Amino acid sequence: MPVQTRPTTLRRIGLCAATGAVAVLTAAGPALAVAEDPARPQTENAASHQSYKGRVTAKSGLLLRDKPTRSSRIIGKKPHGAIVHIFCKTTGQHVNGNSRWYLLTDGTWAWASAEYIANIGPAPRWC
Repeated sequence: MPVQTRPTTLRRIGLCAATGAVAVLTAAGPALAVAEDPARPQTENAASHQSYKGRVTAKSGLLLRDKPTRSSRIIGKKPHGAIVHIFCKTTGQHVNGNSRWYLLTDGTWAWASAEYIANIGPAPRWC
């Protein structure tokens, strides 16, 4: 008789596998990148893998969350003026009319509202 695995265990295994896949792809960088459009110039593809940065503008600090919503779990905080590394952007819950959220890669993968981050250089790519 097969052993029944609880759904929470399966979710944890799936989350670990997904996290590992993201870590491998991130570490490999452009070496594993495949252009979405073969006709696109190589320089544009290379530009999509550049590093994006921003500066925290929230006076009381920036809350880092596990999902791009204000109601999701807080997993960290960055102080006012801190430089953060941005992986990509997506849309999420509106914060003061701004629906953009950034996925940050500073030691942990966390979401932060773009409302409180000033871009340094070009705006991040879409996730």
